[in-house]
Amino acid sequence: MKLPGHDAIARQADEHLVTHRVILPRKVVERPIRQVVKRLAMALFVLAATAFIVWVDRDGYNDNAGDGVDFLDSLYYATVTLSTTGYGDITPVSDAARLTNIFVITPLRVLFLIILVGTTLEVLTERTREEWRLNRWRAALRDHTVVVGFGTKGRSAVQTVCASGLKKEQVVVVDPSSQAVDAATAEGYVGVVGDATRSDVLMRAEIHKARQIIIATQRDDTAVLVTLTARQLNRQAKIVVAVREEENAPLLKQSGADAVITSASAAGRLLGLSVLSPSAGMVMEDLIQQGSGLDIVERPVVKAEVGKGVRETDDLVVSVVRGHRVLGYDDPAVGKLQLTDRLITIVRVTPARRVAPHSRPLPQD
Repeated sequence: MKLPGHDAIARQADEHLVTHRVILPRKVVERPIRQVVKRLAMALFVLAATAFIVWVDRDGYNDNAGDGVDFLDSLYYATVTLSTTGYGDITPVSDAARLTNIFVITPLRVLFLIILVGTTLEVLTERTREEWRLNRWRAALRDHTVVVGFGTKGRSAVQTVCASGLKKEQVVVVDPSSQAVDAATAEGYVGVVGDATRSDVLMRAEIHKARQIIIATQRDDTAVLVTLTARQLNRQAKIVVAVREEENAPLLKQSGADAVITSASAAGRLLGLSVLSPSAGMVMEDLIQQGSGLDIVERPVVKAEVGKGVRETDDLVVSVVRGHRVLGYDDPAVGKLQLTDRLITIVRVTPARRVAPHSRPLPQD
């Protein structure tokens, strides 16, 4: 494998070095700038209304400067009053002006303070609420799926897994691009911004508690580093890696990957098959697309199938998983099905049938 030197790896890390953080999916809310502008407009409206009320009743106010109270004086009085500064140079002297201050100006002063102080309180409350959600998410997360890289391959892998019944709350996306993580959270996944070759970034994704890890990075050397780090942090998780070059697949398996998918050669074989037999190419494409038409699934053997042959089952069985071996349907070693076997079958997906991973097809909710 052609791996870059340490300097090249360091440069790559520097290019993707960002402040890693966990971003939980949330509902679309109004933009903060728009909220601030709206609150500022409300505060200005209260200020203008107060100044207008004072100006209308300007004869009931006394200015220590000796001049009459004009609109500028009314605006000045409204400003120092609502801000609770209160210099006392302009004061209400008539009964009507004092009643207006009691029943109108004072409630407006309280409203003005609520608008301004409420913005700060809302920000602090939002931060506290977000921190509480994050702690609760970390405490409840178990046996989830970590996806490193939310490009075309990573997105398709997540969609396939979720189409098989995995909840979106059980998927954590790790990507150095904040735009990619924003796209992931917009679809309902939890996102972590950061370089997945760093162990602290993967720990933020709770990778030590993950059941399966999908690595779909843009570069093969990055995939190797991520696989090594992920396997060091989690010895039990199933790691599946996508690489561009087939010659790098053995190195990925040595690094701890359970399965390696060569994207370039797989696409090339599908192209060749489609040229030789367009119908066969269509069938293969149908099998690849999860959730429609024909799907290839893995399920356990049920009690009614124990002791039967592969051809005696209701489903079309293509392989039998026995222990750590994968036996073809025509392998003489298969013999009779055992309760501990798992079957890889081809099933037809209908609107009333939904396939969950590691289980039999479940009825759709």
